[in-house]
Amino acid sequence: MVSLLPSATEIVGLLGAQDRLVGRSHECDWPAGLEHLPVLTGQKTNYEPSSPNASREVDRQVREALAGDDAASLYHLDTERLRELRPDLILTQDLCEVCSIDLNTVRGAARQIAEKTGSEPEVVSLNPDTFEAVFDDILTVGAALGLTDRAERVLVELRERYYRACDFVTTFGPIQTVLFLEWTDPVFCAGHWTPQLIERAGGSHPLNPTEPVPGSGQGIGPQQAYRKAGKSVQVPIEAIEAVERATESGAGGWERVIICPCGLTLEQARAEAHKLLSQPWFSALQAVQRDNVAIVDGNQMFNRPGPRLVDAFEWLVGWLNDRPESIPVGFPWQCGLRAASSE
Repeated sequence: MVSLLPSATEIVGLLGAQDRLVGRSHECDWPAGLEHLPVLTGQKTNYEPSSPNASREVDRQVREALAGDDAASLYHLDTERLRELRPDLILTQDLCEVCSIDLNTVRGAARQIAEKTGSEPEVVSLNPDTFEAVFDDILTVGAALGLTDRAERVLVELRERYYRACDFVTTFGPIQTVLFLEWTDPVFCAGHWTPQLIERAGGSHPLNPTEPVPGSGQGIGPQQAYRKAGKSVQVPIEAIEAVERATESGAGGWERVIICPCGLTLEQARAEAHKLLSQPWFSALQAVQRDNVAIVDGNQMFNRPGPRLVDAFEWLVGWLNDRPESIPVGFPWQCGLRAASSE
């Protein structure tokens, strides 16, 4: 088996089947112990932490690569090495062309393997756009590996953790307005499952809120799985400032800010936070003034649709509701911007 998707690799590890892996993507770094596996993908974009415009430069590279009729993949696949490994199963995705190798490239490689060996590997593509769909992917991978019973057991355990965290949510208190930055230059706010998690943790995400699925009523209470958000979207600074100016009963504005750039480590996210502090629109936000800001490792948490979304939800519940006992030990984050501003 080969996994070309970090979240799929995490599911494989959760199922105790990482010893079946014979190859991985360059981003598959969890669970530990995969370093010896051949790396089959590489990233064409380049993030330079020392550059003052690192995030904007990555955005430019992405837009140019995906523009027009000659759109190219942002990743390259070592098809020759893949053929040598002769996997019987390839785990990949078709949800986001920015996040991982594209499905068409993988299918083409699978056909090449069939031409060489006479046996085409099964390609399983995972495309979750909601929190519940991530849970479903655990069952999908479990079925592909012949580990359906194991997948059902671990899914029950994850659901139990999720519902335990829900018990810490203050349902009768004020709803906190959350600005979740999935990229910082230009600014992108969170999408897909992240707005769901924010709202279920007791916050609101007004720049990309969830909406009820047609036919589901309001999708609240037990029906909250029927509220969905769109993908991550670029937002103008004016829209952020408009929320900051909004008032209702004497309150309003951004109450919490989460800086969690997709694919960046905690150290890199700190660097982006430091750059944001130099921007007048950002430093003027009341959440920033009150230091109600969190910096989170976007390479590991929230942006990777795997089992550790439960960890992310537990952290979110703990931070928004002042229940530190809900936050997982070792969660990769920093509370406040003071440390970032002093570096």
